[in-house]
Amino acid sequence: MFSSNADVSPRDVAIQLLARREYSRAELARKLQQKSFDGDEIDACLDALAEQALQSDARFAESFVRSRIARGQGVIRIKGELRQRGVDQETLSEALAAVEEREAIDWFELAKETLARRYDSPGETPKERAKRERFLATRGFDFEQIRYALSCL
Repeated sequence: MFSSNADVSPRDVAIQLLARREYSRAELARKLQQKSFDGDEIDACLDALAEQALQSDARFAESFVRSRIARGQGVIRIKGELRQRGVDQETLSEALAAVEEREAIDWFELAKETLARRYDSPGETPKERAKRERFLATRGFDFEQIRYALSCL
């Protein structure tokens, strides 16, 4: 996929990666470090890409939020995954707010739909109910959203 560093610049590698999907700055930095590029070279490259609007943590975060909502994931998990990808709290909050506003996201309804795709009842026994609660909790929904989803099933 990539040739040796002698004839490939960090920009070339970053552009090839960004051509496939959005990446956070931290993810790109990690990928470039794996290719043994110099730290100063990586920083300069990423600064230039951001200035040219070829890489944007805000755009990455919004795209990421939309994709995770489509998968039926809750806000807790989405925030955690964005933090793991190096997105700062401010960018993360702005991206969530923008997507919630633009697409009118109702986390309670999303929890209900996510549960309904997997299960057709709230569970007959406490053990079955706990299994459904764990399912939604691992998807990133909070206690109130889980209770709502189970009450609607």
